[in-house]
Amino acid sequence: MKFIFVLALMIAVLPVGASEAVTFHHDVEPVLQANCQQCHRPGEAAPMSFLTYEETRPWARAIHEAVALNRMPPWFADPRFGEWSNAHVLTAEEKRVLIEWAETGAERGDPSDAPTPLEFVDGWNIGEPDFVLEMPEAFRVPAEGTIDYQYLVIPTSFDEDKWVVAAEVRPGNRAVVHHVLAFIRPQGSHWLEGAEPGKIFVPGATTKEQRKRERDEYRDILAGFAPGTEAVSYEGTDHAKLLPAGADVVLQLHYTASGKPELDRSRVGLRFLDAPPAKRVLTMAATNNKFVIPPGAAAHPVASKWVLGQDTELTAVMPHMHLRGDDFRFELRYPDGRSETLLSVPQYDFDWQYFYYLKQPMLLPAGTAIECFAHFDNSPNNPDNPDPSAEVRWGDQSWEEMMIGFFEIAIGSDASLRPYLTQGKQARSSGD
Repeated sequence: MKFIFVLALMIAVLPVGASEAVTFHHDVEPVLQANCQQCHRPGEAAPMSFLTYEETRPWARAIHEAVALNRMPPWFADPRFGEWSNAHVLTAEEKRVLIEWAETGAERGDPSDAPTPLEFVDGWNIGEPDFVLEMPEAFRVPAEGTIDYQYLVIPTSFDEDKWVVAAEVRPGNRAVVHHVLAFIRPQGSHWLEGAEPGKIFVPGATTKEQRKRERDEYRDILAGFAPGTEAVSYEGTDHAKLLPAGADVVLQLHYTASGKPELDRSRVGLRFLDAPPAKRVLTMAATNNKFVIPPGAAAHPVASKWVLGQDTELTAVMPHMHLRGDDFRFELRYPDGRSETLLSVPQYDFDWQYFYYLKQPMLLPAGTAIECFAHFDNSPNNPDNPDPSAEVRWGDQSWEEMMIGFFEIAIGSDASLRPYLTQGKQARSSGD
């Protein structure tokens, strides 16, 4: 009887799961599939692949550190505000699995426990595109020096409207491509008049008359590539982007020299719907380009806003600054005076350019202000600061600055644009 009592006591105090070691195939691989392999595979942004045990095992300690310190997966939204459908956040159990695996020897386990490998389309995160737009010729990137933004007009030649449910910009050479924006230029647009299709060029100075012709034109963004940017996908929703019949796609290309001559031939993949969706997605921007950041300023405030001219469905937001960007906040100020924080990014990181997609779109009444508040760190304490002694203004290059609160709205697929483009005072230069 005494022996049975002691045996029962020993069993009772054994730690739960002590006999079941955490292994790669049984425990870790499913976590990597759900959270990491989209980037951690050949040809993608991450510097190492996590598709197999052999590839992952050497990085066990690095995974432990990154997960324990919440550096990976990268995600910068303050959890107190907003709920996001694309949140890159590990559950407590997923963190435990990765940390325990590293701490207990990073064992392989039984290969028969492995989940079915994910199927990726080589070179694309959106699946096989229905149509690919590619630079007709490679651009020669010089070994050094500042490179002006390059532009390229690519005709689509579609004789009917196309509804884009997914779009992805693929840089041809990640070593020198800082960002690519793909704009939609409808037929009849005055933007970049006279540009030769298929030839890369740098726009010259515009006249007052040209600027007046362009001023009231809306240019939608189809897709983009930048550090950390994800492919655009509206799969599973009733939303899509409109690529009108006869429209051009204009690429804005930002290159940075790598120290040796390089070539780039970037491309854009598109997937289409068979029929118009219920809602058309538009990308808008609350911009302030009038700021001046003093030398050495540690927390210089800059603000912008956009006042909605129509009841509007808000679907996503994205803060954009450069190397001195420190924090960014989106606020909603309703016509009745109420306000709420929609998104707070307390530690902005220029290397990760995220659109934050709402889990549930918000219907905002006409007169609602989308207000953006940012701070810039131009002090010597900012390790990314190119020059703390410089006075900083708006500019294209990374050592200059931008302050843009991008946001996406959804309107009826056959609705007129004009009421949604009507806005109140857009920018102001000092902060919260």
